[in-house]
Amino acid sequence: MNWLLGGGFTGSVLSFLYPVLRFVNPPAVPEASVNEVNAGKVAELKPNSAKMVKFGARPALLIRVNETEWRAFSAICTHLNCTVQFHEAKHQIWCACHNGLYDLNGQVVSGPPPKPLEEFAVHIRGEEIVIARRA
Repeated sequence: MNWLLGGGFTGSVLSFLYPVLRFVNPPAVPEASVNEVNAGKVAELKPNSAKMVKFGARPALLIRVNETEWRAFSAICTHLNCTVQFHEAKHQIWCACHNGLYDLNGQVVSGPPPKPLEEFAVHIRGEEIVIARRA
């Protein structure tokens, strides 16, 4: 009788724990490979401004430096994967988590980031802006 009750109790506990463990540690789902995305229209972004664009499952930062110069980077800080943002007044890319700063070439200026941001190519096709991975 003890063996049956113990087995039933163990089975009940496992039936509750298994879904919890699957929720806490979900199976790995491969990210869809994206090589380029449409980032909007040229007229949407004024010089010395930026906007976030979804690049696959991750954010990208598109910056219009001036009338003719565009830059795009992964918006994930290389320090602890926080999302970076563009500071118009300082003309720098800033990570708010630990005050990391990058220049407009994606290079580390100060703070804890260990390496530069991943840079993407920006193509203007008519009035459309396209961001693509570099080859």
